[in-house]
Amino acid sequence: MAKPITIIMVTADWEKASDYIRKACKKAAEDLKINLEEKKEDYEFLDKYGVKNEFGGLDIPQVFIKYDDGEIKYVMSRVPLTAQGTPDVEAAVEIIKKAVGG
Repeated sequence: MAKPITIIMVTADWEKASDYIRKACKKAAEDLKINLEEKKEDYEFLDKYGVKNEFGGLDIPQVFIKYDDGEIKYVMSRVPLTAQGTPDVEAAVEIIKKAVGG
């Protein structure tokens, strides 16, 4: 079975949601003791591995897991919201950790 080695996040400085993704990915990578890689506005990567929105466009941010066999799997595009409508970074950390298997 392939081993997860890196959390990859594709972000953009102009997208506020990228701040929450960065926090969640950093915490998940620390907890799981795996690498973290940030790609800034890498549309070629998103076109190859990412998920398109309902209009066929590519959302930023997106999170992926890279495995030691070279496989890259999509994890999430947005940080979930709390019942109050604020970003739930801890829930995002748990989604990433579950995707990794940790």
